[in-house]
Amino acid sequence: MIIIGIAGGTGSGKTTVVRKIMERLPEGEVGVISQDSYYKDSSHVPAEERQNINFDEPAAFDWNLLLEHVKMLKRGESIEMPTYSYLTCSRQKETVPMGPHDVVLIEGIMALSDARLRKMMDIKVFVDADGDDRLIRVISRDCIERGRTAEAVIDRYQRVLKPMHQLHIEPTKKFANIIIPEGGNNEVAINLITDYIKGRLTTNKKK
Repeated sequence: MIIIGIAGGTGSGKTTVVRKIMERLPEGEVGVISQDSYYKDSSHVPAEERQNINFDEPAAFDWNLLLEHVKMLKRGESIEMPTYSYLTCSRQKETVPMGPHDVVLIEGIMALSDARLRKMMDIKVFVDADGDDRLIRVISRDCIERGRTAEAVIDRYQRVLKPMHQLHIEPTKKFANIIIPEGGNNEVAINLITDYIKGRLTTNKKK
């Protein structure tokens, strides 16, 4: 199993990078773990208070569950991935079954934050993008998909996302084997990663 961590700031283009890697590999060969699914369960917190939770720091994630699930996949076992609602800011009752794959992509803003998780990765990728570009994408996404106003998104970006990015996300760039500037538009970098994966898969199958 090849494990690839794909980190980067909110709105940097991580999801696009993941999609393009999957498009270039045989169907069913790649499994994706979204780090967002592993936010700690906050359903016990009153709904009106959940908006005040800082979801952009390492403490917001259930690292132990994520690590255990990755270990299970490496052992050839299936997992039940949690699901998370951005609308209610809480974990859902439903889970998503996932079996072992030849390639597993772990995607999230802090995918490279935990040393234990990094040690399990074969490739560590950081998707980089200009702060203004990321803000534009966040406004578009949160307004359309999460029902938030542009004013609320900009306020949260300035108050939480930007300082947390500088404090917790940007520093993890130093752990990356590959840095992808221009986000999902960098076809050269995505092709290089895909070619590496194909080469590793071919080598593994010959063993």
